[in-house]
Amino acid sequence: MGAIPVPAPPQLLMRPSPHPALHLHWWTDIYRSTEANLRLGASLCIVAGAINAGGFLAVGHYTSHMTGVLSSIADHLVLGELGLAIAGLAALTAFVGGAMTTAWMVNWCLRRRLRSAFARPLLLEAGLLLVFGIFGAAINVFASLFMPLTVLVLCFIMGLQNAVITKISNAEIRTTHVTGLMTDIGIELGKMLYFNRVDSPTKVVANRRKLRIHVTLVSFFFMGGVLGALGFKTWGYVTSVPLAVLLLLLASGPVAHDIRSGRIAPRPPAGPC
Repeated sequence: MGAIPVPAPPQLLMRPSPHPALHLHWWTDIYRSTEANLRLGASLCIVAGAINAGGFLAVGHYTSHMTGVLSSIADHLVLGELGLAIAGLAALTAFVGGAMTTAWMVNWCLRRRLRSAFARPLLLEAGLLLVFGIFGAAINVFASLFMPLTVLVLCFIMGLQNAVITKISNAEIRTTHVTGLMTDIGIELGKMLYFNRVDSPTKVVANRRKLRIHVTLVSFFFMGGVLGALGFKTWGYVTSVPLAVLLLLLASGPVAHDIRSGRIAPRPPAGPC
């Protein structure tokens, strides 16, 4: 008699295909496509640009620029401004804490094979933005208390969001690190304009796909910055509410799927993961 075939595990037989890229409510699904990665990255760049530029008008700080924050810590230490140095260190810690939170949430969900692994950090970000938008008026009334706290929350949000798209795209796409994006754009433009000799054994060739991706991300970040600055200048803190709604929409498909499946906080599967 022949050996009895052993059926494959359900997760191997039933692996869904990525949803069409036009279904924006599924752009945070764990089953990815290159087009969905870029569209999600562009959407999050709009959010990041709006929070960064609008947040500057609201609290007087750019909250995604950790290079500047780290430099300011060094400056304040040298100038003997210990309080400002500690404030900068707190902002840096909040950004790192946001990225750590994403790593914890995503890995917890992936271990349980939840489709909302990448969506849940964006739900948290949306909730924080809603709080910021709805209760933002209190910042002006109790500025000494809420202003520093708001800076920390916005830094946390930036770290949280940047880690999401970094993890989704395997570090190909980042939404708040414009310095790195502009550096890569310059590198590819340099390759594009490089004059290759006819008899050269190896040619210098630009990665046009990478160039298009980074130009797209920078453009959407700038667009978000303009919209955020205009919104905060005109309507104030409530401008963050539409940003939260966008994040909720992006996360809705996978989260609704897990809720319908009764898999909100399941136990991890037995055996190696």
